Amino acid sequence: MGWAVRVAETAVVVLGQAGLATARRIASGLDGAVLHAPLEVAPDADTPVEVAAEHLRALFAGGQAIVGVCAAGILIRCLAPLLADKGCEPPVVAVAADGASVVPLVGGHRGANALALRVAERTGGHAALTTASDTSHGVALDDPPPGWKLAPGSDLKAVMASLRNGERFGIDDCLVPAPWLDPIRGEGATRVAVSVARTPAAPVVLHPQVLALGVGCERGTEPGELWELVQTTLAAADLAEPAVALVASLDLKAGEPAVLALAERLGVPARFFEATTLEAETPRLANPSAVVFQEVGCHGVAEGAALAAAGPKGRLVVAKRKSRRATCAVAQAPAPLDATAIGRPAGRLVLVSLGPGARAQRTRAADQALRRCTDLVGFTAYLDLVEPEVTATRHGFPLGGEVERCRFALDLAREGATVGLVGSGDVGIYAMAALVEELAATTPAYHHLPIETLPGVSAMHLAAARIGAPLGHDFCAISLSDLLTPWSVIEQRLEAAAAGDFVVAFYNPVSKTRRTGFARALAILGQARPARTPCVLARQLGRADETLRVLPLGELTVDQVDMLTVVLVGSRTTRVWRDAFGRARVFTPRGYVAS
Repeated sequence: MGWAVRVAETAVVVLGQAGLATARRIASGLDGAVLHAPLEVAPDADTPVEVAAEHLRALFAGGQAIVGVCAAGILIRCLAPLLADKGCEPPVVAVAADGASVVPLVGGHRGANALALRVAERTGGHAALTTASDTSHGVALDDPPPGWKLAPGSDLKAVMASLRNGERFGIDDCLVPAPWLDPIRGEGATRVAVSVARTPAAPVVLHPQVLALGVGCERGTEPGELWELVQTTLAAADLAEPAVALVASLDLKAGEPAVLALAERLGVPARFFEATTLEAETPRLANPSAVVFQEVGCHGVAEGAALAAAGPKGRLVVAKRKSRRATCAVAQAPAPLDATAIGRPAGRLVLVSLGPGARAQRTRAADQALRRCTDLVGFTAYLDLVEPEVTATRHGFPLGGEVERCRFALDLAREGATVGLVGSGDVGIYAMAALVEELAATTPAYHHLPIETLPGVSAMHLAAARIGAPLGHDFCAISLSDLLTPWSVIEQRLEAAAAGDFVVAFYNPVSKTRRTGFARALAILGQARPARTPCVLARQLGRADETLRVLPLGELTVDQVDMLTVVLVGSRTTRVWRDAFGRARVFTPRGYVAS
């Protein structure tokens, strides 16, 4: 039995209140971490835990890394029946409730040791590494340092046994010096090779990530075409995939799906350069092109990007190769490359919906996005809803100035940041998503920027859920703010909603200076539906002072609402009833049950 390890996400599982603070500290400090907890321990956890043993086994069987903030014995007893192949099992780390002890239990050299060290750094505790190679020599061939990868197919079993018996190995590191291997270096017959070649040259091969893969492609190139080109190019040159440190290209390609998909598939960062930087590489190009210069301002994209990424001492080892719509080239640096210090990343803008206020109503995707962002932009009151453990740099704006706020977020993302533009409720409903799309559509400089929208629970959704199901049949939402929409247009929509007998959700019903519109809206709807029609007034949803009221349309007045209230006006078929405790419940039937 074996599973593929899903390293992109770590499940931080806490089972008791004693370890909750530690679990939150760990989850907020690990990229891709998700907090798992029983509802009675943490109602706002990303993923609820119902039956601990079943939950842990499901995570392990799914190949997911686990950090259990609980007794090590709990993890051992739960997972023992699933242990079968240490070469395939995901990492499991046990953490004491106070974070003082961090112990990798399973998968030490498949990420658990490294994960334990990161967790211990976060908690201030001690990582108790127990794997033989780490304790005896401080060297783990199957878990090399950053910038190095173990070649697939390396015969570690025999080598690790020799290592435990005190044997030293011959290290062939003429290509790239590997001083981290000095503790096991010697005159032994067993060889450890440092190579970028696919063809094994020794029982154990370590690949230094010294290769920079430069790519270019036409707009809209299918990801499969670029992937196939890269695969055939590396194979023809006998270059190993794990030796590739990054994918590099022109900044105009920063949002190109094929380029981003290639980097993700290789498991390396994508980095980008301005045309002037690539043009400076022209003297080193094997295939300079005047046509390319006319189109993008440099004489070569693939070769230029590869050389720029490899640095001034790098050399071109594979000249440009072409498919129908894509190009690639490979340059080799004299030492492992730190991709984070090369070019700039592919910036992106994520529109993050925070929901109505309480974290429990926020989606898991939104929580994960907040942790991945380098910067958060938004109305200051909305940024205050984001918990302090989210460490992104915050850029708060006062109420108003929406255009400036969105342009700031777009420009920041263009510079390479991963920007979260946050909004309450759903950012796509009477919020910033439409403005961002409008600015992007009318500004060519933003056309290459990836933009992602994460939906959320809007006020009308939560109001409806709190009171029953008033949106159970056809409904519409209407904003009564005439700041950007003429009142004549709003009134046309009100009359259409009344004629169609839609349930209506009113946003922005009144303000200090705008009160006549709501009265007019009530009059229009009142002409088309009975005075007894149920209406819901939901104020401060998701906050501590949340209130809900149900009253007939005929009794609803302007003075009963404010800008913090969302109003739901039922249709002619909407009904209200009271449960055994006298609580009002509202629903709009679809006709499943005969009247």
